[in-house]
Amino acid sequence: MTNLNLSNNAFPNEIDDSSETHRLIPGGAHTYSKGDDQFPYVAPRYLEKGDGATVWDRHGQSFIDWTMGLRSVLLGHNFAPVSEAAIAQIGRGTNFGRPSYIETELAAELVELIPCAEMVKFSKDGSTTTTAAIKLARAFTSRRYVAYCSDNPFFSYDDWFIGTTACNAGVPQEHSDLSLPFSFNDIESLEAQFAAHPNDIAAVILEPCMSEAPKDDFLKKVRALCDREGACMILDEMITGFRWHLSGAQKMYDVTPDLATFGKGMANGFSVSALVGRREIMELGGINHDKLRVFLISTTHGAENHGLAAALASIQFFKANPVVDHIWNIGQQLIDGMNIAAKELGVANSFSAGGFPCRPEYKCLDKDGVPSAGLRTLFLQELVREGVLLNYITPSWSHGDAELNATIEAVRKALVIYAQGLEDGWKNLLIGDPVKPVFRAFN
Repeated sequence: MTNLNLSNNAFPNEIDDSSETHRLIPGGAHTYSKGDDQFPYVAPRYLEKGDGATVWDRHGQSFIDWTMGLRSVLLGHNFAPVSEAAIAQIGRGTNFGRPSYIETELAAELVELIPCAEMVKFSKDGSTTTTAAIKLARAFTSRRYVAYCSDNPFFSYDDWFIGTTACNAGVPQEHSDLSLPFSFNDIESLEAQFAAHPNDIAAVILEPCMSEAPKDDFLKKVRALCDREGACMILDEMITGFRWHLSGAQKMYDVTPDLATFGKGMANGFSVSALVGRREIMELGGINHDKLRVFLISTTHGAENHGLAAALASIQFFKANPVVDHIWNIGQQLIDGMNIAAKELGVANSFSAGGFPCRPEYKCLDKDGVPSAGLRTLFLQELVREGVLLNYITPSWSHGDAELNATIEAVRKALVIYAQGLEDGWKNLLIGDPVKPVFRAFN
């Protein structure tokens, strides 16, 4: 590890030692995306407070935050209408021995908003809901295999998906073998899987889009192929839901899946996810039928009332205010500002921003046009120097002109150092190690 010299105050005045956290918690965090290996060495180890689009570390240093709780905070940290609704519900109780009517209220909101939703099942996280969708599809079709889009980075920490990645330790090969990859915007790759596994693919699961939009009616072709082959179409809208469109990307692209999962952004950072879909399939997890019973999602904390109250308040705010329009607008301005800065500083061939304005992305390439973890980390390091966290970009309702302009100026300053690293090498400019891929076989 490079020695850290902060005598010139070029970086935060206090860098926490997280060794005690790593001694107590595997990975030092409860989500790998929050781990030390995902951030530059000088990034704050702990974030303790947030308000709007600003967060503070343990030492009171503030940062403009674009990570926004792994894309879950769509309105802003400590957003009053949501926080107040959750606090009010806590005053009435958070968990009881029978359902609370707020579960029905929120389910009704989702059925009204989401095209494919006829029934709803709540949980706490995306992994639980996507795996529940897979279980339902297998029960409904009496088939084994799952076709998953290999261009999407993450569906679940459960065996059916994580066993297909480099992080497959502990997963029996026979579980991984039941998951079949196909490529986004490549309908032939999916057709090939159906041909190779006739009458035995239960479900096709994919995100409706990421940085690339569906082309040539790709989603509708997936829908038609699933109908023809008798498989369930599952859209993972954990990220696209409430960000692409209030009713999800399925509304934007005019395709109705059999099942869909929602979560990030639905409750402004509170732990709420939802599996929604066709009644014919969803009711297999119910108790009012005479078919084989699917033990679907059954968790003690799956419908804690304060989280549902936060979700209801969030959705009510979405419906009353142009949240989606705002995040698309602020994201586009940030993309444009970053690209203008890169062009003016002569690094546009190495650094560029793009993607969907509601979910911008940026690329850091070396002189040969190859993605560079070292240059990316150097860029992030210099942004920390300027008080900005930008590992990924999550525009929110709370990001306004002040945050936008300050971030573009910080990007401009960071790209000055980035240009030096591009020309002379990043190793002498970077403190600590480059960030690493989340999915890797060894540390």
